[in-house]
Amino acid sequence: MIYGSVLDAIGHTPLIRLDVGAPDGVDVYAKLEMQNLFAMKDRVALNCIKEAKRRGTLADGAVIVESSSGTMALGVALVGTMLGHPVHIVTDPRIDPVTEAKLRTLGCSVHVVQKMSAQGWQSSRLEKLAQIMDDNPGAFWPRQYTNPDNPAAYRMLADELLTDLGHLDVLVGAVGSGGSLCGTSRALRSVLPDLRVIGVDCVGSVLFGQPDWPQRLQSGLGNSLHPTNLDESVLDEVHWLSDAEAFTSTRELAGEQKIFAGNTSGSVYRVLRELAGHADPRTRLVGIFPDRGDRYATSVYSQDYWAEHGLVEVPYGTVPARRVRPGTVVSQWSYRVDRPGRVLAVIEANTTGTGMIALRAAANLGLRPVFLTNRPERYRGLADTNTEVIRCDTNDLTALHRVLRSRWRASELSGITTTSEYYLSAVAALAEEFGVIGNSVTAVARCRDKFELRRLLSASGLSSIRFRRIERVEEVADVVAEVGLPCVVKPVDESGSVGVRRCATASEAAEQAAALLTARVNGRVQPRVPAVLVEEYLDGPEYSVEMIMADGVPMPLGITEKTVSHAPYFVEQRHLYPADVWPELAAEFHRAAGAAVLAIGLQVGAVHVELRRTVHGPVVIEVNARLAGGMIPDLVRLTSGLDLVEAQVRAFTGMSMKSSTDPVSPRVRYPKVAGIQFIMPRRAGVVREVCGVVDARRVPGVESVVLTVAQGDGVAPPVDALGRVGHVIAHGETHGEVVESLAEAVEAIRVEVGVEDGRRSA
Repeated sequence: MIYGSVLDAIGHTPLIRLDVGAPDGVDVYAKLEMQNLFAMKDRVALNCIKEAKRRGTLADGAVIVESSSGTMALGVALVGTMLGHPVHIVTDPRIDPVTEAKLRTLGCSVHVVQKMSAQGWQSSRLEKLAQIMDDNPGAFWPRQYTNPDNPAAYRMLADELLTDLGHLDVLVGAVGSGGSLCGTSRALRSVLPDLRVIGVDCVGSVLFGQPDWPQRLQSGLGNSLHPTNLDESVLDEVHWLSDAEAFTSTRELAGEQKIFAGNTSGSVYRVLRELAGHADPRTRLVGIFPDRGDRYATSVYSQDYWAEHGLVEVPYGTVPARRVRPGTVVSQWSYRVDRPGRVLAVIEANTTGTGMIALRAAANLGLRPVFLTNRPERYRGLADTNTEVIRCDTNDLTALHRVLRSRWRASELSGITTTSEYYLSAVAALAEEFGVIGNSVTAVARCRDKFELRRLLSASGLSSIRFRRIERVEEVADVVAEVGLPCVVKPVDESGSVGVRRCATASEAAEQAAALLTARVNGRVQPRVPAVLVEEYLDGPEYSVEMIMADGVPMPLGITEKTVSHAPYFVEQRHLYPADVWPELAAEFHRAAGAAVLAIGLQVGAVHVELRRTVHGPVVIEVNARLAGGMIPDLVRLTSGLDLVEAQVRAFTGMSMKSSTDPVSPRVRYPKVAGIQFIMPRRAGVVREVCGVVDARRVPGVESVVLTVAQGDGVAPPVDALGRVGHVIAHGETHGEVVESLAEAVEAIRVEVGVEDGRRSA
């Protein structure tokens, strides 16, 4: 196969069947990552450096610095120098002469620290790295141990395995930074939820609760520090091997399979053989073999080295010496089968109920949901979820980070998520910091800033709406003249319909802009961006496309038909799902929504895209990187059986979404249409009585009736979604049937309000 450059040739490594004397029907394979130009970390270096350049973190010609004594150094050297960057590698005396020669020949500056710190060689190298970074402003450090682009690089490896094998049952891999095994496993489990994942570590490594022993001889796996890219929750089993055991099996790998590899591959080989020896028929096992043996010629393969270090060959055991409990110190081949607590941190939620449903869904999936909030009393039903609640300042990213760090190691966090628009940016930043699954900070920011979203869609050719951003009321007249009347005036960073108004005149636009610019905080007491978006008003019915990301590709699930209040406000009054639109129009909606999501760069989770149907076709209004609000997930579940809330939890914790998005069993009959109608106060005043709820629940087709106000509460005709006081959900065979059920149920409910003149009114 011909490639345009050595960078294009990274990956595409061979998969070799091994003869290990396994029972009939058991297939064992080695994925020879050593067949990359230098080794497996070529994938990581390529992904980290290219992503940094794409984001602007790494400028053309800027210095790249990395701490490594092995294959990551070679990968960074290959990719960095090939792309025109000066590369500095910080290493220690354990570096082998072959690797050092390769690095220097490639044109790298190699810095060898001469003394380990109290925390070992790794800590000493990081101190030197920090000095080089200080001396080179703008330098880029790939941070293989914390950079989520490390595990993300292995999606390609997972795809190669799936292409070659179709399925596999067991994956065995060594653990160092956590990137290769965790990244490959997460990608595979999105397709193979029952995949069993086995991690291989070395005696003297701290990764899985062992004491650090800096004198250990193995390289390429193990660590003296805890990398955030290591997600213990994806591992079913962990094995430790001593230096002698690892070196012996490396030599046997060469002798038995004719694969001249490093001790990392040898360790994987030993565990792979043991697992294959007692596997059930029709089991397919794959081991990841990271590096070849040329740089181990003077250590693993040298008799003089063995004699110098007092190593004695260890017979190839068919089973580990023992199974241990967590915390047990090991000195020879041992393993444990257990997982740490699988914590899902949920940062606040919306107030319509989806957040509480998500907490229960997480618990049902075997996760341990923990809810972080600054006002627990805001959420109806929170106590009924039996979720641990942590009260903290959720509007302070530093405080959230401190709480999470103080409570859990990164490996104990399965995910971080929210169902609230207001906390998407915080969740994205925390996910990046802790190395868990999430959308990028940049992509979420594009959704949260309505002006930036509009500008991106326009630049991508996906929208021709006239729009302008203003920061002073004095700009309104000129902007309105440019945008035209009527126009829509809205805050650039609010949620849903909050602060959105249709303005028929320039004076109305100026009045709305002044009100928005005066408000310094939003409903969650977060600082508002001091700017307003003025955009062309589009006439036409409103819809939304509900989607979920599958391997970075938007998968449309259905279209919701929306009914909104009359001008000047845009309060959603009713949703019907699925919308009654002909297939050609549905396809147009899906294309427009999908193109917008791809342009933004969202990668994971549910997406709610709002559109209007105009005479020129569907036009994207907003893109929300979250589940739909307004109980739309309930409508999806009622009509199709698809559990979007569970799918969202699965997506952000790396679980397979198979069970929550599979086609519905034909034995289960679901209604064809579901709808929700919101209850809206007609007048301002104080609630004196709520009646008719029982009668509403008796209406045929009604699924649920919820009132969120009680006697004594103040209400007013809503100007946004926050002013709604309840809802009715119904289902049926046709759209007309559902609309009639909703109307009859809402008509039965009376929210009696006392007005200023003493009269009573509904």
